[in-house]
Amino acid sequence: MQHRAEARPESGSLTPAPATTPTPVWAAADGNVAEPPGSLQEYYCELCMEKSQEIKPFILHILQEVDEEIGKGLEGITVNIAGNSRLMMVERITGEDFWILCRILKNNPYINGLDVRYNRISDVGAYYAAKLLQKNTTLKHLRMTGNKIENKGGMFFATMLQINSSLEKLDLGDCDLGMQSVIAFATVLTQNQTIKGLNINRPILYGEQEESTVHLAHMLKENQCLVELHLSKHDIKNSGMKHLCDALYLNRCLRYLDISCNKITQDGMACLADILKSNTTLEVIDLSFNRIENAGANYLSDTLAAHNRTLKALSVVSNNIEGEGLVALSQSVKRNPTFSNIYIWGNKFDEATCVAYSDLIHMGHLKPDNTDVEPFVVDGHVYLAEVSNGLKRHYYWIPGYGEACSQSSNAGFSLVPIGQHL
Repeated sequence: MQHRAEARPESGSLTPAPATTPTPVWAAADGNVAEPPGSLQEYYCELCMEKSQEIKPFILHILQEVDEEIGKGLEGITVNIAGNSRLMMVERITGEDFWILCRILKNNPYINGLDVRYNRISDVGAYYAAKLLQKNTTLKHLRMTGNKIENKGGMFFATMLQINSSLEKLDLGDCDLGMQSVIAFATVLTQNQTIKGLNINRPILYGEQEESTVHLAHMLKENQCLVELHLSKHDIKNSGMKHLCDALYLNRCLRYLDISCNKITQDGMACLADILKSNTTLEVIDLSFNRIENAGANYLSDTLAAHNRTLKALSVVSNNIEGEGLVALSQSVKRNPTFSNIYIWGNKFDEATCVAYSDLIHMGHLKPDNTDVEPFVVDGHVYLAEVSNGLKRHYYWIPGYGEACSQSSNAGFSLVPIGQHL
């Protein structure tokens, strides 16, 4: 079967070089635009046949479900073509498939979300998506997680955000973005006042100067729209944490900050604890997989117990915290009526820790669904077992059974809902 040759966009400046855009197949011979077929399934099949492209049964199945939802009069539909589902047989889509999808979704009034995580969409697919969003006024949420669009693809999206005024949430986590595209996003978001949620986790960065963090901190000083920001695996150290905290003194809109899997220690926590004394907007902070230890936990617990009454959820999973720090955090939960969710698994539990969190749960200070530990007793001693709760426990993988988007396993997105669970 012959496949249409893809026009590969060029990398370089913030504005991508023009690429050949295929003519929509519904353009009639006389130049007028013909009406597309009545259903998305029919439209998809017609586009594939016109371009000698293979019809993917998985895409056809998803579009059939969307057609049924549209037929019921539903609006605000999210098209979920995730390539990592364990609940059904999937066939990962490519850049060519994504070009077809972009044509189908162009200004569809019923669809406002698209989830294509973990497929084989490269920088070429990113180019098509960015071109679609430059003119599209209906798509509000796009999740590209795990597609290796790299720095070139990231630049196409950064350019798009200079033009688009409707997209509210963009997920480019685990997409191999480069330093240039991360800085481009930080630059663009000093002006863009539409994006409320951005995930740029795990970029490919080189160097020890934390240049990207400096630019992101500057963006937070200027931006007054961003509510949710994910900066996991950015190699942020204490100096970068200080830049972010300096920005948070001025920022009055960010509610969810994810700085998990970085290199932040107790000194960074001293800065964060200080800002939390005056910041009245942050509600969820993910510090998982750093190294704050007892001293960092004590800084946070002192602030949460005596000063802050805004933070609702904190994850300190796997931070080398021992009993002293964990017990101190349990006391802040007891004293602070707003502080409702805490996640502590992966630290060094002693008996005092186990008793403290058992008491929190049994006395009603901490709901069982709002933590990742569950107490049990053996021979008169209290222990803690892990349970599948967290801020974004099922964000990067889909469980083999049960709900993937339950409130207890994705509490961060329930407390700060931006774009459903995208």
